[in-house]
Amino acid sequence: MAATIINTHTPFKAIVVGVTNEDDPRDLKSALNNYFGDQQKLLGFSSLGGRPDLFDLAGVLKQEGAVTILAGPQAGPDYKGEFEWQSYPHRFKGVSDCFSFALHGPAQQIIPILFSGFDKDISKFDGVLCRDMNGRISETPSIAWDDNYLSDVDWQTLYGLKNKAFKPLKITTAQVLQQIGCPHAAHQRKICIDYPWLLQKKGVLQKQGILQKQGLKPPFVTLNHKGCSFCDVAKDKGYLGGVSDKALKQQLNCLPEDIKGRKIAFELINESPLPKLSKIFKLAEALDIQLSQINLTLRADYLIKGLKQLTKALEIATKKNVRILLSSIGFESFDDTILKNLNKGIDKQTNLDAIKAIRKLKSRYPAHLGYLKEEGANHGFIHPTPWDNKQISHEINKTISMYQLSLDILPSHSTPLIIHHASGLADWIREIEVRENIEFQRVGTTIGWWQTKDQSLL
Repeated sequence: MAATIINTHTPFKAIVVGVTNEDDPRDLKSALNNYFGDQQKLLGFSSLGGRPDLFDLAGVLKQEGAVTILAGPQAGPDYKGEFEWQSYPHRFKGVSDCFSFALHGPAQQIIPILFSGFDKDISKFDGVLCRDMNGRISETPSIAWDDNYLSDVDWQTLYGLKNKAFKPLKITTAQVLQQIGCPHAAHQRKICIDYPWLLQKKGVLQKQGILQKQGLKPPFVTLNHKGCSFCDVAKDKGYLGGVSDKALKQQLNCLPEDIKGRKIAFELINESPLPKLSKIFKLAEALDIQLSQINLTLRADYLIKGLKQLTKALEIATKKNVRILLSSIGFESFDDTILKNLNKGIDKQTNLDAIKAIRKLKSRYPAHLGYLKEEGANHGFIHPTPWDNKQISHEINKTISMYQLSLDILPSHSTPLIIHHASGLADWIREIEVRENIEFQRVGTTIGWWQTKDQSLL
């Protein structure tokens, strides 16, 4: 949407370049030189996955005279750096030296900045974070999300890197934004997160002078947090509600068509999509457009609560020959201790009940409901975690075997727990560092919970 906003509301022309892990930053730089020619480079970076090589590239381009902007999720925290990094040298120092400024919040905040030009003071513009001559970072609050800028999407602005040049991408799966944030992150709660298992096992000396030994109640950290403890977006956005039907209709209308004249498959950006899923079909009917596939990302408990709505939507989908793909259900674990520490707000039984319900629905709607790996689904399963031990691993493996989860639910490869420096788990691990006088490794914007300065926790 950002490129569409710039192209629609300013004289500038913007494209979006998708960069993969296989793309060499040197090739990207060559492509940028070819694209801009003698013009000053103006580059926005987003969702860089904590890759130091891309941060370094932005820094090099900035030194060479380019205007480099950090935007998108966690732009503000990544620009400023980890909490209290000035007092703890091992913590992530931020990337303010690599970028001209950061823009935190809605993309339309860039419009007045582009009209103003970059030879003037931009520190007072909405959503801007920037450094002054003394290295101090100033931050201006961002504006509210506005549906007027969440409607039009030009899918022809997407490019990839090939042979040191930018080539248009063929879009086979798109996105439609229906909701901003997650309802699970709407309210702050007091949560208790256990110490890593190996620190529990060895016995750790806390500030109070109490030696916690194996067999006693595990030492823990108490936090006030909203949403899943590993989710940095929950802390970044929380829950901001849904977009208007008018904006949603326009997004649907903007979707590219396949060779049969139907709209291509799209991911519905809505963490609780089932209550409003049938409305998507009504909006499409009002537009006189044909849908092909809707991909859903949701929680296991939301699936159980919305079974009636999902069944209703499947009845409509069957009549219209549209496929509903449960593309990613956030199970994350099949152990109650780990689910508690991730603050999922569910237990193992909830996950198993959801799987039972999905399998039953699949037998009723085999052609119009998808959830299998071979159908394109990739469900959440986080492993390893800091709390793994022999007993937990045994019980998880037992559950996997008993319910045959490897056949249709588990992904080909699990996802290791990733702790972004601005997530709830980052607060947890920093508290442990201070209590126990230890330092965990930093890897880009993430905290390596598996490695302290002198020992591995794997």
